[in-house]
Amino acid sequence: MTSKEKLEQWIETSNQIVFFGGAGVSTESGIPDFRSVDGLYNQSYQWPPEEILSHDFFFSHTEEFYRFYREKMIVHAKPNAAHLRLAKLEQQGNLLAVITQNIDGLHTDAGSKNVYELHGSIWRNTCLQCGAKAPLEQIEQGEIHCHECGGLIKPDVVLYGERLDDYVVAGAVKALRNADLLIVGGTSLEVYPAAGLLRYYQGSRLVVINRDPTPADNVADLVIREPIGTVLQG
Repeated sequence: MTSKEKLEQWIETSNQIVFFGGAGVSTESGIPDFRSVDGLYNQSYQWPPEEILSHDFFFSHTEEFYRFYREKMIVHAKPNAAHLRLAKLEQQGNLLAVITQNIDGLHTDAGSKNVYELHGSIWRNTCLQCGAKAPLEQIEQGEIHCHECGGLIKPDVVLYGERLDDYVVAGAVKALRNADLLIVGGTSLEVYPAAGLLRYYQGSRLVVINRDPTPADNVADLVIREPIGTVLQG
């Protein structure tokens, strides 16, 4: 039995599957992995990307933040085979939840309902003064102030120096604790505190699907080194 056949067998016999994913889930949709060798975090800018994408920089250099954000962080793409398979598994009653570190909203676009976006989403933007919501198109057009009150709009993404949303974390932890199969895909498991959530999984089947080695490989029951879209399309 091949690794993919074993994975399919486990999927068929599980009804509390949780998927925990990262940037590698979206690369097959054309969204670059920022931490790869030639990715965003390894390119030269006036400021380091980690500084630009920080809470303090957002408020001290708002125009520069938004210029970088529009050019590098807002990417329009379509769900790939992995997103679509996970949505189908949820519809069939096999998948309990998707936990993602991505901010592209592709899991929701694919039809998944129970999605915990640990780092937020580019598709949600909120006025810091009155709480009004602003569409992504407004941000793309360079309009960063609220049409209702004139307050500053902030993307609902978790910047460096900010905490993960307590409600999202609580939901992700509950899902992990109830899971009977955990599939970890497209993530190096190097980004904390998100990666630390895996410790809440108490099940007996842990699958890692990733191009490169991860810290979870030595405790995983199955490790697959193939593109995640290829693996999950069945």
